[in-house]
Amino acid sequence: MDNVQDERAGIVAEGGVRLDRALVALFPDLSRARLQDLIRAGQVQRDGSPALDPASKVTAGTHIVLTVPPAAAAEPVAEAAELPIVYEDDDLIVIDKPAGLVVHPAPGHESGTLVNALIAHCGASLSGIGGVRRPGIVHRLDKDTSGLIVVAKNDAAHQGLTAQFADHGRSGPLERAYAAVAWGLPQPRAGTIQANLARSRFHREKIAVVSDASGRHAVTHYAVAEAYREAALVRCRLETGRTHQIRVHLAHRGHPLLGDAVYGGAFRTKAARLTPEARTALAALGRQALHAELLGFSHPRTGATLRFESPLPPDITALVQALRAEADGAPRA
Repeated sequence: MDNVQDERAGIVAEGGVRLDRALVALFPDLSRARLQDLIRAGQVQRDGSPALDPASKVTAGTHIVLTVPPAAAAEPVAEAAELPIVYEDDDLIVIDKPAGLVVHPAPGHESGTLVNALIAHCGASLSGIGGVRRPGIVHRLDKDTSGLIVVAKNDAAHQGLTAQFADHGRSGPLERAYAAVAWGLPQPRAGTIQANLARSRFHREKIAVVSDASGRHAVTHYAVAEAYREAALVRCRLETGRTHQIRVHLAHRGHPLLGDAVYGGAFRTKAARLTPEARTALAALGRQALHAELLGFSHPRTGATLRFESPLPPDITALVQALRAEADGAPRA
């Protein structure tokens, strides 16, 4: 029976919402990412016609038929690798991801990912809700962003964690905080950036700020922790978790991250204004200066609040130390 496809049906209760969001309400055991994949694969019928756009709007009373293909073995192969495990139990595992590690297989990165290592470490217990190529993955970090990430080891844990991330901490203990080194000095020194984000129409690999009428709602709270001559150490807390959110929001304010080749290219010449020591540290960094330093959530089974912190990795630490030393060791007032 494991290889029998699952066909489900439902009626949309609330109109004017995106198709993928309507499906999440109808079929809460499947993640939104998984449902989006099924939509694009032609597995969703809306009032008898194929629906291929996850962002299309639906009306109340729409009849939905969803076909979930038979479960398949995970395509990514197990690859034994050393995992920097911060915490692990029967339900979940928290990893302090190093920079350069891709979270899940994608075109150009079919192996050597965190998922490959997790399959080897967790075996058959890894949650399958995220889809064949993203087993256990609840949230992601960019390849060149270091820091804390939680992975579900079974479907029940995946559902519980996904619900918390979808709620963005409004009614629970979910916390996500990042350390970033940005060009210039954000003004005011503490504040909130609210700007909708969407895939750029001109560069598909980039995310762009768009008008309030389109895109996805995105909110970043920030505070300058240290100010230097040419840059600042900024701590950011996410109220939403959009792709490249911190990188795009700070760049939108005129303060892209040091080392960010995608969103900070126009600031590349500013490196010439740094001391030789700071330029060397920036060149050695070779990535955006962004680190997921805090992750907190409620355990999906016990309800206990779990909170983890990760210190700045050596490459960002070296950059910060060089920037501190720029103005004779005195941060900018």
